[in-house]
Amino acid sequence: MRYYNNGKITEKRTRYKLSEKNKENDQEFNAVIEEDVENQSESDNESLQKYVEELKLQLGKEQQKLAEYEIKIQYLLADFENLKKRTELDIQNKVDAITDNIVLKFLSIYDDFVRAKEALSKQKANTEGLDGILKNMNSFLSELKVESINALGEIFDPKLHEAISIKESSELDDNTITAELRKGYILKDRVIRPTLVEISKKVIKE
Repeated sequence: MRYYNNGKITEKRTRYKLSEKNKENDQEFNAVIEEDVENQSESDNESLQKYVEELKLQLGKEQQKLAEYEIKIQYLLADFENLKKRTELDIQNKVDAITDNIVLKFLSIYDDFVRAKEALSKQKANTEGLDGILKNMNSFLSELKVESINALGEIFDPKLHEAISIKESSELDDNTITAELRKGYILKDRVIRPTLVEISKKVIKE
């Protein structure tokens, strides 16, 4: 009976020792697990930081590309605007050239009617028919914004006048317009035909 009890005691002691050893093993295992978890956490943090750095680097490259694309787009838009302006200017110049040519031909016919009226007036003939035609022609020129250039008595301006004759004078300053030989005209802001004029040359009396 005592031996049995001793066996029980021995068994309990053995279980106790095993239990203690298991606790130690559990503690070691837990420590290893915690260390692995810490190492894994550190490794994950390093990987995450590395990944974030890679993303930042990639983002910087994409932002640089975006900035380059924006500059290229701005250049393209500027080129497009310049091309648009040049095209519009070319079209307007062609339209102006065609309009000027038509108006110049019309003015040649107008001049013929004016000369015809002057000739009839000198002969004291009836000019009512021509007056009506010239009135309509003047209205047409006004609608086109064609204006005559007033030159008589003005100082010669090469932008508006074309001198084809010189008259010496002791009373007038140089380049004073003494006569209009052919009327000049402006269409809007363009001189489509300069006035043919006679200008003075001052002569100093001794």
